Amino acid sequence: MCLAVPGKILETKEENGSRLGRVQFGGITRQVQLDFVPEAVIGDYVIVHVGFALSTVNAEEAERTYQLLAEMGMLDEELGSGQDSGVRIPDSGSSGSGSAES
Repeated sequence: MCLAVPGKILETKEENGSRLGRVQFGGITRQVQLDFVPEAVIGDYVIVHVGFALSTVNAEEAERTYQLLAEMGMLDEELGSGQDSGVRIPDSGSSGSGSAES
């Protein structure tokens, strides 16, 4: 099953006419297309499906979604981490700036 999952924007950049972002999903970061959410800025949470941010969401709703996915045992499945099940829920109180490393 593929669900849309919230992630926190760590950085943004323009590349080949598209707006991209490095987005954190728990302990995993992925590159995401941000063209559908031009209002989103570093530190915002976005709902991502198949690599595209579809909408913004507040930090409380993002945390609630992570909790529900974890309770259903679907968090690791949806993130496709290939790592152990130690995915952590993002800290909604921290700053969104980060380096360019993935």
